[in-house]
Amino acid sequence: MTAVRQPVPPSARPLGQAVPLWECAATLTSVCMGRAFADRVLLGAQVVNVHTAEVYPADVVIASGRIAYLGDAAPAIGPDTEVTDFSGSYLVPGLIDTHVHVESAMVTIGPFADAALTAGTTTVLIENHDMANVFGAEGICWMLEEARLQRLKTILAVPACVPPMPSLEDSAARLDPADVAALLDDPAVGALGEMMNMAGVLDGDERMLAMIAAALERGLIATGHWSLSGWNDHRLAAYAATGIDSCHESVNVEDARAKLRAGMWVQFREGSAWHDMAALAPLLKDGSVDRRHIMFVTDDVDPAFLRTHGHLDNSVRVAIEHGVDPVVAIQCVTVTPAEYLGRRQDLGSIAPGRCADIVVVDDLHEFRPRHVIVDGLDHRPTSSGAPSVYPTRSRQSVTLTPALSVEDLRIPAPDADEPLPVNVIGLVDRVVPTEHRVRHVAAADGELRPDVAADLLKLVLVTRHEGPRDITLGFVEGLGIRRGALAQSTARDTHHLLGVGTNDADLLAALNEVEGMGGGIAVVDQGRVLAAIPLPIAGLVTEKTVEEAAVELEEVVSALRGLGCTLENPPTALALLAVSAIPELRIGNRGLIDSRNYRIVELIDAEVEERQRI
Repeated sequence: MTAVRQPVPPSARPLGQAVPLWECAATLTSVCMGRAFADRVLLGAQVVNVHTAEVYPADVVIASGRIAYLGDAAPAIGPDTEVTDFSGSYLVPGLIDTHVHVESAMVTIGPFADAALTAGTTTVLIENHDMANVFGAEGICWMLEEARLQRLKTILAVPACVPPMPSLEDSAARLDPADVAALLDDPAVGALGEMMNMAGVLDGDERMLAMIAAALERGLIATGHWSLSGWNDHRLAAYAATGIDSCHESVNVEDARAKLRAGMWVQFREGSAWHDMAALAPLLKDGSVDRRHIMFVTDDVDPAFLRTHGHLDNSVRVAIEHGVDPVVAIQCVTVTPAEYLGRRQDLGSIAPGRCADIVVVDDLHEFRPRHVIVDGLDHRPTSSGAPSVYPTRSRQSVTLTPALSVEDLRIPAPDADEPLPVNVIGLVDRVVPTEHRVRHVAAADGELRPDVAADLLKLVLVTRHEGPRDITLGFVEGLGIRRGALAQSTARDTHHLLGVGTNDADLLAALNEVEGMGGGIAVVDQGRVLAAIPLPIAGLVTEKTVEEAAVELEEVVSALRGLGCTLENPPTALALLAVSAIPELRIGNRGLIDSRNYRIVELIDAEVEERQRI
């Protein structure tokens, strides 16, 4: 028999300051019937009704942090009622992001929450598998403790894949089905995190299936990650048949349509690392599919993006720029995600009983939030943070003992008369999947070296936690760096130490600089540190403000521009080279990962070499 998740105490529900509906229903009814006055009234605006796709004038009456009714507010205004006139503006429901990794913002949840709320996002389903890969369940709980202090409604999706591909890679921590099941019982949890181990699901891996079952038994959703474009046949069906019912990895209309046909909810990504809206927007315009299972998500947003572009409001603007009707775009970030999360009685619309989460904009097509209300209260941006919830141990995750040497970075190669065929990661700007390329590299003095003229740079991944050390060496094309090196402790999703460079001396200096900061990102040229971002908590985030982190990130990008890099977001591009769950070729602690065929490949491609001899 399937277990039914029991109601939890009001104080434990992740719904911000609003009174639980079952506790304030009588109050709301009394306000509607004229027996009580409202706490607050919003006058004169046009309301976007996402249930009917209408826009019409109405006052909004609020009590107990929730909406009592829409209409003539005069009977509900008493001596203590707060009245705000929004004449000439539009009222939109608070935006809901159903898939975001806070760690990509490089700040802790407090600063992220402030920036997201300012941009109109009032609810997020976060998955902190980045923190989990470093500190396991303990790290997840640190972030959840911080989230409970915020006005941003934060629902947790418990990470399912720590490490993402256990048959191919390792991380500093590991979550087993028992760990996941225990975390799923927290009242702030609303889902199982993205199931990146696609191969495990298709092969019937008992661990993966046990995690999915644990979520479904509790009445929770199991979120997905199907990045195998073109495999939309019996394999996608096998994946969806387990109960996984969403995916944010679609990069073309065909993939998205296949998932919708399989009964899944499709999330269009638009963030600092992902720009899928342009390719997917036609599905919302041509009327060829029902759009009620389409949502927008950010997945990853770095601090510079948060400061410059905002959050989900940017997704709405980009959709509108690509021809999507503004009300349709708004539905994709309000009522649809609320229904997906099973929270339609609390979230997603400006309607009776819902939390009074409201975004004020002056033009629906421009969609620039100028005022945000959360649970009936105005959000006021702040630069002051809450006391830290992160213990000393959280700042001790980057360890290179014994010290690295230049010799550790050499790629030995046999003397050969002809250049050797080498597996190379091909990086394409603003495109998430890499290309698996083979380049012929000449050996010099018994080693393979970078070829800056050919944009062939050395790539290294080093495990950064205590214990036996793994070092994987390889090559990458597409960064465009002509001098120096870049190193960082952000390497999705296992977050080992990752570096790329034109020479071993600068590469070593950059790696050592990151260790010395306790984690972060560093750019080095001729032994000199040009720019750096300290990320001391888990080697992933800082407790600085978004503004401060954005300035440091922009300094890093500027330094890389000076070294010849033309990529839109070099640190993110480098971090994604370690994502084993996205094709084609990636780097992990056990070697180069062929992530379409789920295998480790050697740097020197013996198969090519053998074919050439035949």
